[in-house]
Amino acid sequence: MGDPTGIGPEVIAKAFRSDPLAKGKTHYLVIGDKKIFKKYAPKLRKDMSFLDIENAFPKIKIGTPTQDSARLSLLFLDKAIELLKHNDISALVTAPVCKEAINGLGVSFRGHTEYLAEAFHIKRYDMMFVTPKLKTIIVTRHIPIDQVSKALSIKKILDTIELTDQVLRKDFRIKSPRIGVCGLNPHAGEGGLMGKEEATKIIPAIKKARQKGINVTGPLSGDTAFYARKAEGFDTIIAMYHDQGLIPVKTLAFNQAVNLTIGLPFIRTSPAHGTAFDIAGKNKADASSMREAIQLASVLS
Repeated sequence: MGDPTGIGPEVIAKAFRSDPLAKGKTHYLVIGDKKIFKKYAPKLRKDMSFLDIENAFPKIKIGTPTQDSARLSLLFLDKAIELLKHNDISALVTAPVCKEAINGLGVSFRGHTEYLAEAFHIKRYDMMFVTPKLKTIIVTRHIPIDQVSKALSIKKILDTIELTDQVLRKDFRIKSPRIGVCGLNPHAGEGGLMGKEEATKIIPAIKKARQKGINVTGPLSGDTAFYARKAEGFDTIIAMYHDQGLIPVKTLAFNQAVNLTIGLPFIRTSPAHGTAFDIAGKNKADASSMREAIQLASVLS
């Protein structure tokens, strides 16, 4: 359910009212606070059940994140991890949480992606954003922009390229994936005039990937890589940092984008939006991204 004071409960409830989720053999388990969920979905569908995590904390107010709502967010997530480890569920869809509130508890929480990877002792993983027309990967994730260059390495970029190729073949059944890789600097470094990362890190990683038989192109200039005609030539574009990949994704397909964590031993998806506390509880939240996230998890698992 994510943060119960955000739009998570609302978009989950709305997603299950839509036709695309009306068919199939998947059984859906909602993990969260049932009293809160009932405000949005008084009755559960026949193919749904609810795991109620008892709210032992003071009353929480929709739209206002607190330490109590942050604790609940973690309780929901930790229960899901427990079920995954016991093979009681086969996939996980996470509604958004408030990172700031969780970190306020003294818990180091950069995001679901890192938290899940640590729980399952996974070292090689990435965030893939799936839209109807394109998939996008980011090499570095939730770090400040001034740390991106230092965080990049030939190995890290090569790992991302290899993992992307594997996922496209295995999960998306693409026989010959076409992968585009962005540069870091303006105009992909302009031959070294605007930065050296392309020459010292990105190009060597691309060459190593090609030697392994991966169909990869780059470095692409970040300001044109997502231009429709160019992007259509790739199954996935790999961006070097969060906003380089996420700004075009959310601009072009905000309501349809799904975050898929690749590299985990199970399928995990999430909508590509946040808690939206300002509209929580007002029946204004668009459930399209959550619906797509549930649908993708069901199909891939």
